[in-house]
Amino acid sequence: MRALWTGNPEVQVARAELEAARARARAAHQPLYNPSLELAAENADVDRRTIGVSLALDLSGKRRARGAVGDAELDVAQAAYEVVRRDVAARWLKVWFETTLVVQESRLGQRRVELMARFAELAERRLKVGDISSTERDLAALALTEAQAQQAALLGKAPGVQASLAALGGPADASLPTPPRELPPMPRDDAAVAMERLPEWRLAQARTSSADASVRAAQRDRIPDPTIALTGGRVRTGSAAGMSQNVVGVSLSVPLPIRNNYRAEVDAARAESDAAAAGFSGQRLTLRARANETSARYRALREASAAFRGGRAAAFDERTGLLERLWGAGEIGTSDYLVQLKQSLDTALSGMQLENETWQAWIDYLGAHGQLTAWGEGRDDEGDNKPSLRDSNR
Repeated sequence: MRALWTGNPEVQVARAELEAARARARAAHQPLYNPSLELAAENADVDRRTIGVSLALDLSGKRRARGAVGDAELDVAQAAYEVVRRDVAARWLKVWFETTLVVQESRLGQRRVELMARFAELAERRLKVGDISSTERDLAALALTEAQAQQAALLGKAPGVQASLAALGGPADASLPTPPRELPPMPRDDAAVAMERLPEWRLAQARTSSADASVRAAQRDRIPDPTIALTGGRVRTGSAAGMSQNVVGVSLSVPLPIRNNYRAEVDAARAESDAAAAGFSGQRLTLRARANETSARYRALREASAAFRGGRAAAFDERTGLLERLWGAGEIGTSDYLVQLKQSLDTALSGMQLENETWQAWIDYLGAHGQLTAWGEGRDDEGDNKPSLRDSNR
């Protein structure tokens, strides 16, 4: 997972945006105004040489309000970064299990080709001794051709899945670990969703806080800041021998919000705050619904997978051996053999797909309950004895 997050472009973009938000937060806490230095000289009936320093004073708390906005936007960027990491991890894990499914299907498809090749060879021998008709021999040859075509289709899926895996920028296919064999445990019926742990929850909450801080900043921006200036110098009147004296001056200027009182900016910030609050409420409903849906879906698929593993449907090799012996003994015909063998193969493929769907549902369940990152990294942050990915591979 760490190698994935290091090499994935989406995570790199989110990380760069997070660093930019940190820099903006530091900038927001800096003083708003720098002092100004003014040098003046005048030659006339009165010769004047002065130097002045002026500074606008933040008496309304603009700096504090803008710092709060910067901190809130940093929280937004941090939550968005966690969402991207979680989503990238979920997509990678799903493609990883899909890759495993393709490999398993290819192996089963190769086993099917071998069985059909053996079946076609035996049919040819039995035709020579008159045990079966030429029609049955042709049926066996057609079954071999169909199996080879289906195997080609299965092999054609592998490049696409591998390309999807490579596009995420994670580890190379050759260095991938083997997915765990044991299915994860059934979720507890009373397991409550810790909403505050979900990155989407934190993102919506951070956006609401940022919008509220923007309202306060807009309100502070309406208050004009005065500028105070201190001037000192020397003034000489008359001729070269005229009177010369030092002068000191203090001035205060205040902008007058007459032509623009900046009320529209406050109204816009309040509207955005209302929108963020409404979005937060909608996100809360969505997250709870998704958590319930993923729990129910994983529970149903987990039960089906466990039943398949414990039933006779999983005994593929035993069934195929029995069918071949029955056909060789003449107790079943060629068409019955092919029908039952095809059913056994289809059942085995369905079991693989069911198990893959179960793992996909487990990933969705972890993501909807805020546990995917910890599970992928081998941490147990939930305290409920959930096996981590690292534990599953031991």
